[in-house]
Amino acid sequence: MNKQDVQMLFAYNQWANDRIVAAAEKVTEAQFLAPASYPHGGLRGTLVHALFADGIWLQRWNGIRGGVRLNPEDFPTFASYRARQSTIAQDQMAFVAGVTDAALAAEFAFADTKGVAHTRILWHTMAHVVNHGTQHRSEAAAMLTDLGHSPGDLDIVIFLSDAPRN
Repeated sequence: MNKQDVQMLFAYNQWANDRIVAAAEKVTEAQFLAPASYPHGGLRGTLVHALFADGIWLQRWNGIRGGVRLNPEDFPTFASYRARQSTIAQDQMAFVAGVTDAALAAEFAFADTKGVAHTRILWHTMAHVVNHGTQHRSEAAAMLTDLGHSPGDLDIVIFLSDAPRN
């Protein structure tokens, strides 16, 4: 995978995340905080789980060890979630903008949340982040739709149809 491909995937990822956030801004705080039977709980739990993954992988890509797990309780309001999400999204897109083809093909070392050491190829983990986001955006989209605030279609082909051509 090359830089252009990764940049397109992360542009899609950002576009889809923006659609989820725009829909989530319309729910009440009670709806944002409400529990649900999804794997990470309700809307807040699902969004925080996806945000944690985005943040921890970004730290790993930047060579930062450790990292603190984000918990839903860390975000008592949608505004508190949105502030952290905005920062991580900006930092993630800055990383993507600066990545090189050589870096994408290279291995990097990191420790998982249990401290176990791993080595992976950078682009593999970047593709994982986009794919992981797709799974949890789908869960969030289902919850938002049930609450009357569908984010609309999130398919990559919709993004590509709307994206400006070079």
